[in-house]
Amino acid sequence: MDYATLLQILDSTLRLGTPLLLACLAGLFSERSGIFDIGLEGKMLMAAMCSGAVAALSGSVWIGLLAGIAGSMMFAVVHGLASITFRGNQLISGVALNFVASGITVLVAQDLFHQGGRTPALTGNARFNAIDLPFAESLRGVPVLGPFYAEVVSGHSALVYVALLAVPVTWWLLYRTRFGLRLRAVGENPASVDTAGVSVVRLRYAAVGIAGLLCGLAGAYMATGLQAGFGREMTAGRGYIALAALIFAKWRPWQALYATMLFGFLQALALRPDVIENIFGFAVPIPLLDALPYILTVVVLAGFVGKAIPPRAGGEPYVKER
Repeated sequence: MDYATLLQILDSTLRLGTPLLLACLAGLFSERSGIFDIGLEGKMLMAAMCSGAVAALSGSVWIGLLAGIAGSMMFAVVHGLASITFRGNQLISGVALNFVASGITVLVAQDLFHQGGRTPALTGNARFNAIDLPFAESLRGVPVLGPFYAEVVSGHSALVYVALLAVPVTWWLLYRTRFGLRLRAVGENPASVDTAGVSVVRLRYAAVGIAGLLCGLAGAYMATGLQAGFGREMTAGRGYIALAALIFAKWRPWQALYATMLFGFLQALALRPDVIENIFGFAVPIPLLDALPYILTVVVLAGFVGKAIPPRAGGEPYVKER
């Protein structure tokens, strides 16, 4: 495999890993507060439909982005009400949202556009276009680093850079602010946080709201950046892969970046079966390559990557003692 091919694969890795990274960070905020969120997939799918549909109708990708965030936040509020206010089972609430999103997105898209549950192809200002970073072309001739900067780092849509920036911001919020300290504490021992006079309910709703925002960005990116419109079940299990990456990363933001890019790399390899054939000397069935990220998901969830200890209060509704 030559250097040019490697750069193409790394470029695809970054593109394909972006929605996984945003969803993984969303799950990190939610689960660090003690709220398990199986509904990442549903929120992403709802955001993708809302952003794709509104962008197609309005011709503005920014209005579509706001619509995608709104759709995801609506599901986040429902999950918060079920899990925090009414103290319901968090796993069942998340699974229910996934089922609802699977049906309602196709129903709404079909009713609006009559294209089999899809939106029209987005063009022009209705989708995110690539951004060329400063000096990308002038540095292209520099050996090794120049092509890497021009081909891999530069040339992505705005939400890719937002996702990468979200990693250090998440680390700073969790480990360098009072909000992050309280958020981590409420996921470990909510009673002690309540005793200190801090609202457990408010903190958990804030975490669920941040998760909804990040899932909204992930879904909007899929419909208006990674692809040119919404398609039925277009998230294709990425919410579950993001959860596996979160366990792989042991609920830490920088490790979440590495884990999601690993999954993105496997997805990128599935698009280049010729590379696999050149490396191993024989053709690997394309369905097997497509299944690699999901196989790794099963391996991670089966516990073969080392012991991962979730927040101790995760999944347990908090009942204030009187």
